[in-house]
Amino acid sequence: QVQLVESGGGLVQPGGSLRLSCKASGFTFSYVPMSWYRQTPGNERELVARIFDTISSTTYADDVKGRFAISRDNAKNTVYLQMNSLKPDDTAVYYCYVWIRGDYWGQGTQVTVSS
Repeated sequence: QVQLVESGGGLVQPGGSLRLSCKASGFTFSYVPMSWYRQTPGNERELVARIFDTISSTTYADDVKGRFAISRDNAKNTVYLQMNSLKPDDTAVYYCYVWIRGDYWGQGTQVTVSS
């Protein structure tokens, strides 16, 4: 079955960096787009970044452009989110997402940006 396991969250000071990882299994990873979403209490999940399949083109939310970078390693079935110049407003639970004839989410990883 489809499984997504995130790692790499934590506490970081404003201006710092973190790299999130999402290890996928249960489907042919290289054929499908992968996404990162985030959610804060009381709000809906919002798309942060998406990377498409074989050509690896990317798209980003406006407020993370130039600071975040999504990438994938098809040999390792893993998608990454490099987050630089972090701001307190980036504090959220970050989720890995894939659509395989339905919605699949990881368990989420907490990112807290605070001094």
